[in-house]
Amino acid sequence: MYMKELKKELIAYSQEIGIDKIGFTTASTFDSLRNRLLEQQTLDYQSGFEEPNIEKRVRPELIIEHPQSIISIALAYPSKMKDAPLSTKGERRGIFCRASWGTDYHVVLREKLQLLESFIKEKVPNALTKTMVDTGELSDRAVAERAGIGWSGKNTMIITPEFGSYVYLGDLITNVPFEPDQPMEDQCGTCNKCVDVCPTGALVQGGQLNAKRCIAFLTQTKGFLPDEFRSKIGNRLYGCDTCQTVCPKNKGIDFHIHAEMEPDPDIAKPLLKPLLTISNKEFKEKYGHVSGSWRGKKPIQRNVILALAHFKDETALPELIQVMEEDPRPVIRGTAAWAIGKIGGGEAEGILQRALDKEKDEDVLAEIKKGLMLAAY
Repeated sequence: MYMKELKKELIAYSQEIGIDKIGFTTASTFDSLRNRLLEQQTLDYQSGFEEPNIEKRVRPELIIEHPQSIISIALAYPSKMKDAPLSTKGERRGIFCRASWGTDYHVVLREKLQLLESFIKEKVPNALTKTMVDTGELSDRAVAERAGIGWSGKNTMIITPEFGSYVYLGDLITNVPFEPDQPMEDQCGTCNKCVDVCPTGALVQGGQLNAKRCIAFLTQTKGFLPDEFRSKIGNRLYGCDTCQTVCPKNKGIDFHIHAEMEPDPDIAKPLLKPLLTISNKEFKEKYGHVSGSWRGKKPIQRNVILALAHFKDETALPELIQVMEEDPRPVIRGTAAWAIGKIGGGEAEGILQRALDKEKDEDVLAEIKKGLMLAAY
């Protein structure tokens, strides 16, 4: 009886501290997840950002001693930006995905989970706990699915009846034996929209993602973006929301519950050209609080260049030429050369030809040659 009361108290407390949804599950092994992860590993579909030890991802007893329960929490985030600035000719803008609007969600969820930890330890002084958000050993989505937060959609996101898939997830493992909640039935049915419209075909089939083809992953890489994906990026600077925006379960969903998740329009949808020459200090000061900054400015700047090429923004040519000639990083110089060719204009061939005579880096030379081919058309 005590544990039932404690669970009720914890649920009530979670609501007091601004947690939108909470669910409980056992700490038993995630056997079906193990099979999926092994298949992903065999197919080379993993991004490389995950916990590499599959057993740690599926066996909570490898994380804390004698685990009994896992608590899953969900916080709803906005899907629409108020007063979004327009992207206009000569003043083109990029976009950060919704999961990078407002304060880094890792920070927000960790604060909530720490409060839950303190509450549990106050009630059960010998309780053991371990919290994690996104980068922990366990799969937040597998925990949320088993804890009844939502079902795992064909887009591989957890979809909740209340908030759609626009939720951040976090977990708390404990040796306190809470009564588990029931998982939710899959409600995707025959709908296959997310799979059909994925820009890069990363959704191989419903519920299976080749992370290496996913734009959300590709925008975070630091090297040259493979040619086949450059025209798919559009003006995305970090992440991709396509599989969420097309989902019928997200239609009309837009919650503005947490002030810290509200986007600053000039940060979430920034002007592109100023980002080309932003310093490390300026980048950290302006973007350091958002989750999309975690890889530093290099991937963002490479994506800025691709976005300018996508828009064929001729007004950006002077800045792109400067970057191609002066930036010390080969990936940025080479991508700028490719973009100059893509944008074209009467002077593009001459500019790239002169760069070809001066450049020494083999990778950059290859990009200049690609730019020359594009400029010739």
